[in-house]
This record gives sequence, structure tokens and C-alpha cells, in this order.
Amino acid sequence: MSESGSVRVDVWLWSVRIYKSRSLATAACKAGHVRVNGAGIKPSSPIRVGDRVTVTGGPRPRILVAQKLLAKRVGAPIAAEAYLDESPPLPPREERPAPVALRERGAGRPTKRDRRALDRLRGH
Repeated sequence: MSESGSVRVDVWLWSVRIYKSRSLATAACKAGHVRVNGAGIKPSSPIRVGDRVTVTGGPRPRILVAQKLLAKRVGAPIAAEAYLDESPPLPPREERPAPVALRERGAGRPTKRDRRALDRLRGH
């Protein structure tokens, strides 16, 4: 826990496990994917308890309210206590089965174009 009243936003995002590395958190801040209290910020901007951090650029936007200030990376259970997640819920998944990719027998190895089409079909 930080003794001062603030921590760098990129360090906090890394320490609460939103990003896998501090350099990824810094890059996201520079790219404008992170906002604190609605304002665009630099990676060195301070964050305080109660600040609302919005992280975009992933599969869904994340809205986090800082509860604790952490300057070091911690385990997942402790990291989950450091913020309040106010993100909207994920949209429901469609319940239909995934389509099966069919190829004619003996057609040989798929081309790069075929592999990309199969990946799109499988949702990768």
C-alpha cells in the first residue's frame, strides 16, 4: 500500500492486474485508452482513492473505482479488493452451437486463405 496519497496511474493499473506489464499500462495511457474521472491522462498522472478509472481498448470497457492504492503487484485476491468494478455486464452469448468446418475428403492441406476462413468461422 502506498504511504503517500497518490500513485501513478500506470503503476496502479499494473499492480491491480488490469494489464500484464507496466509497459502495456503505459502504452494504453499514451494511446488514450485510460481516463481518470473522465479526463484523458498521462501515464505519470496521479490516482487517489475514490478516483474513477475507465479503461477501453479491450473486449469491453472497464469502469473501476480505486479503493486502495497499490504500488507493487499483488496476488489476484488482494488486487480484487483494491478497486470496485462498475463495468456494464457482458452481453449474453448466443446459445446456438458453433458451426462445424467441413472440407472435402482428400482436398489436402488447407491454404492460408482456408485457414483464415476456418479461424473466422470458429470465432478466433
